[in-house]
Parts: sequence; C-alpha cells; structure tokens
Amino acid sequence: MNPSIPKVAPKPVVMLHGEPNITWKPSEVRSLIFQENLQYAIIGKFSYGKPDIKELRRTIPGQYGIKSACTIGVLNTRHMLIRLTTMKDYVNLLSTSAFYVKAKECYWHMRTLKWDPWFETDVETTIVATWISFPNLPPILFANEAIFTIANAVGKPLTVDMAT
Repeated sequence: MNPSIPKVAPKPVVMLHGEPNITWKPSEVRSLIFQENLQYAIIGKFSYGKPDIKELRRTIPGQYGIKSACTIGVLNTRHMLIRLTTMKDYVNLLSTSAFYVKAKECYWHMRTLKWDPWFETDVETTIVATWISFPNLPPILFANEAIFTIANAVGKPLTVDMAT
C-alpha cells in the first residue's frame, strides 16, 4: 500500500428520515479508490453468458495484451471487475469497446466499460471512451500538456496517440 494515501477513518452512521446514512467526502472517496487499486478499473460486461472466473483470469491478460499485473473479479452474473495497474494497459483495454474472449473452444462477447465509484450493474452507463481529433493544430500545441488542456474541454483525456 502506498504510504502517501491517507487511510479513511471509520464513519459514523447517522439516521436521516429514519434511514441509516453515511456521508463520504470526495477526498475520502479518492483515498478509497487508491486503497482498493481502482484507479485503472474497467468493467467487463457479458450479455450472453460468460466462462468461469478461472478461465477469464487465465485468458484475458494474454488475449488482450495486458502487460502489467491485473486482478479480475466477479461483480454479478454479467459483470466482472478488471483492476489494471498501468495507464497503458487501461487505455489499451478501454480503447476497444468489445472483444470476443476465447475460452474452452467458445467465444464470449464482452464489452468494456469505464468503472466509476457510482457504477451500477443494473443501469446502462452513459460514460464511453472516444477518440477526438484537432485538425490543423499548430505544432507548438503538440506537447502533451497543451493537448490535454484542450481535450479537457470535452472530457478527461487519457492518452495521446502514437501519430501525435
């Protein structure tokens, strides 16, 4: 565990309108994300069944070029959580919206979705990865800092492609 990540102290449960309520500060949510290694997490969604978790753990890293350590776990019958450890693997996996995972001589259709702290398995996500382009961008703005600053107008930039 990274010592620079502050631990989140247990929170008090407060009753609000007769319901138990716990409030988390944004900084505490960020700390929990890092503590649980979720900063590069992706959801794998299977619409038409999936192989068992042991098969997925064995096949996904090799089939999709994951170079660093990753952890694969089950969220429910259709969703799994893939925790990656590098931005490069995260961008690589998230950049392809769907895969066919080959396991035990069958192919299983899996979509990749961006995980966020409010992800709900029973609600279709509206968050997607997309490529954007800046035609006629002057070379002075090719620096990552400049491109990321411009891309922030659209969303959270992940990486710059090799051509740039």
